[in-house]
Amino acid sequence: MFFKLTFVALSRRGLLGLLFSALVGVCTPQALAQAGYPNKPIRFIVPYPAGGGTDIVARLLAQKMTQSMGQPVVVENKPGASTLIGTEMLAKSAPDGYTLGLITDSHAINPSFFSKLPYDSVKDFSPVSQLVFVPLVMVAHPSLNVKTLPELIAAAKAKPGKINYASIGNGTPHNLSMEWVKSLAGIDMTHVPYKGVAPALTDLVAGQVDVMFTGSSSALPYVKAGRLNALAVSSAKRLDSFPDTPSVAEAALPEFDFMTWYGSAVPAGTPKEITQRLSREIGLALSQPDVKERLVSLGVVGAPSSPDEFAAFMRKETAALARLVKLTGVKAE
Repeated sequence: MFFKLTFVALSRRGLLGLLFSALVGVCTPQALAQAGYPNKPIRFIVPYPAGGGTDIVARLLAQKMTQSMGQPVVVENKPGASTLIGTEMLAKSAPDGYTLGLITDSHAINPSFFSKLPYDSVKDFSPVSQLVFVPLVMVAHPSLNVKTLPELIAAAKAKPGKINYASIGNGTPHNLSMEWVKSLAGIDMTHVPYKGVAPALTDLVAGQVDVMFTGSSSALPYVKAGRLNALAVSSAKRLDSFPDTPSVAEAALPEFDFMTWYGSAVPAGTPKEITQRLSREIGLALSQPDVKERLVSLGVVGAPSSPDEFAAFMRKETAALARLVKLTGVKAE
């Protein structure tokens, strides 16, 4: 009887042990994090000022994600230094899923543009999802007296260095795209960097600078009001929002084809389950009919992706943009 009871007791203990081991196996730190996630607000770092296309898209997503995730997703604008300030803040945040960051092709440009970064652009981040593709529009102040890209090129050749162009900072897509135009056209224009689209556009509309590339959504109201002239679009084809404006390639420079993009990332080390959850939430937000309609009105194209797809896309973009930095000779100032 003793041996029978002991065997039963041991069997029960063994069964309990197996059950406990199974539970421990399931309740990894990642699984535990996912189980109650999110249970507090999530901050969404945008390394650009309020009012520009990045900010508009981020706030649109934050609103939808707040509704679907049951916790506030709060946009924090941290502009400056060609996105380095906000991106460094993202890299150094806790990898717990409560800090999400917006990144653009500036993130892929910066490793080639700066000799040293305050973070590793690959190792310090986990890609979440691409957000949108963004065609750019070249716009000029009416006082420049040019209405087409060929007219701008002719004016720049007649007055080397006298025409100035705005960008949202050294090494940004807005800077790099205009430098590519300069290189292909063989012209010289003076670069005036700003900390974001909003301040650059403000000075352009006021006539303090002459021309710039900007997102189509930012340019459209001013073009419609006659306060700016649309000279060309950066994409290979014309845009629905600018049907009468030719592409740079169509107007003058056949080799040119450039679109910027927005994506999202979290600090490296964030549990994979949480990264995938955020990716799904972004995809859900971008699939909503009202969001799609809003994106169309902004002149951008929704492009949600999985973390692995976005990682592969960024590797290709980083290599391509490195070649463009070398071609144009753009350097940090």
